[in-house]
Amino acid sequence: MNQWYAQLAKPAWAPPARAFGPVWTILYIGIAVTYGAAVYLFATAQVTWLVLLPFVLNLVFNAAFTPVQFKLRNNVLALVDIVLVLLTLIWALVRIYPIAPWIAWVNIPYLLWVGFATVLQASITRLNR
Repeated sequence: MNQWYAQLAKPAWAPPARAFGPVWTILYIGIAVTYGAAVYLFATAQVTWLVLLPFVLNLVFNAAFTPVQFKLRNNVLALVDIVLVLLTLIWALVRIYPIAPWIAWVNIPYLLWVGFATVLQASITRLNR
């Protein structure tokens, strides 16, 4: 898995592969707390299913990225997936902000990282056509 990724052409500004683990570990802590809070708000009828839906979809698309990128080794599909991660994250933050703004604020680092990861994946996809 790492060998395949290591051999891909990447832009000069791409972080080393070893940086992704620590970054995602920190982000997943924030995701667990805030997405858990969103589920709690839903469970206590403080938000509707339509508010929770983008959080659920975001988790599905986020979980799909690694298998798509590293098992299927499909850069185009990985790009589509990371764009869906970005779009569902924006949707989730817009929907939750009026109800629980702290959830949106805590996810700003996640949003910035996914924005960066989207541009990086687009670059990798283009460079490895």
